[in-house]
Amino acid sequence: MESARGAHVTSASSDGAISTELSARRTGMSFQRTRMSADRTLMSVIRTSLSLIGFGFTIYQFFQKLHEAQALKSSTAPRNFGQALVYLGIGMLVVGIGYHISYMLELRREREQLRRDGLIHGETQFPLSLTMIVAVLLLIVGILAVVSMTFKVGPFD
Repeated sequence: MESARGAHVTSASSDGAISTELSARRTGMSFQRTRMSADRTLMSVIRTSLSLIGFGFTIYQFFQKLHEAQALKSSTAPRNFGQALVYLGIGMLVVGIGYHISYMLELRREREQLRRDGLIHGETQFPLSLTMIVAVLLLIVGILAVVSMTFKVGPFD
């Protein structure tokens, strides 16, 4: 173990040096746990948004097909409801992504400040968030669904 000040810490080191080193390591690990917790929160947003977008698009398509088959005289209200669910899912996803980015930037600033102060080691970088990539991809799919519903074009028409 190497202390925050650079000296190598072993079991023969003073109790204070060992305690400080272990505390710095626990703090570093708590940043990793906090980062993973933020990813889990974003996954919850993704699950809810996916449900809203998928369910809304299904309702919209179902009533659109019934209207095209002339099984219904008017399907405007249910289609509008489906479209509203898709908009709600996209809105929730945008807010969730924005919150996640803001939170992660603040967490990185705090971690960097502790590293500069020598209170944690901070040798490893936060890895790229695969959850964020999935959230952005879902946002793109949601936008494509809205374009398809609104303009009757695109991959979901």
